Amino acid sequence: MKKIILLSLLVLASCSNKKEIKQVAEVSCGQCKFEIEEPKGCDLAIRIDDKAYFIDGANIDDFGDAHDKTTGFCNVIRKADVVGTIENGRFKATSIKILE
Repeated sequence: MKKIILLSLLVLASCSNKKEIKQVAEVSCGQCKFEIEEPKGCDLAIRIDDKAYFIDGANIDDFGDAHDKTTGFCNVIRKADVVGTIENGRFKATSIKILE
């Protein structure tokens, strides 16, 4: 009986880690603008509650040239409506809509 209770608690705890996030957040290049050191190279990232996460489910060039001087993620931080979950230290995006 103790094993069943313990197993149930572990299952509940693991399910609660995948809470869906729906909010306006900052999106930009993780290395150029959010100062994430690894891995090297320009990759799309999001900042939620002052913590930056790389994004899975969207590419940095999906929103135009990453190095454009006025809109590129390597040069500016943009706001976006985002939906997704944080899993294993990464943001798993189901929706990203850039706000103008």
